[in-house]
Amino acid sequence: MKWEDFDLKNTIMSTLDINVVEFTQERVTATMPVTSKVHQPFGLMHGGVSVVLAETVASSGSYLFIDPEKQRAVGLEINANHLRSVSKGMIKAVGTPVHVGRRTIVWDIRIFDEDEKLICISRCTIAVVDIS
Repeated sequence: MKWEDFDLKNTIMSTLDINVVEFTQERVTATMPVTSKVHQPFGLMHGGVSVVLAETVASSGSYLFIDPEKQRAVGLEINANHLRSVSKGMIKAVGTPVHVGRRTIVWDIRIFDEDEKLICISRCTIAVVDIS
C-alpha cells in the first residue's frame, strides 16, 4: 500500500492539514502547521491535537502491516505525555512500531517542534480487525 492510495478528502487529516511525508514499515513521519484553528482558548495548541496527530501516524502506518482487503487498523488505546507547549510553527510526528502482532500493533510516537524540541511522547495500540 502506498500513501497515495488513501482518500483524505473530508477527513480529520485534511481539516488539520496533516501531511504524511514518510511512510515505511520502519517509520511514519507527518507534519502539521500549528495555527489558531488548533489552539485552546489560551493560544496554545490543544493537547488533543497531539493525540489526533499521534493516532494518525500509528493508524496509517499500521496499514503497511495488514491486508487492507480483509482487515482494518483502528485505535485501541493511546496515551500522551505533553512535555512542552507550542503556539505556532510546524510540528513533526515520528512514529516507529514497537510490536507488530497478528491482532495488535504498538507504536511509539514522538512529536517535535520546529527547533526539534520534544513536545509530546505518545504510545498507541492499534487493533487489527477483520472486515465482516
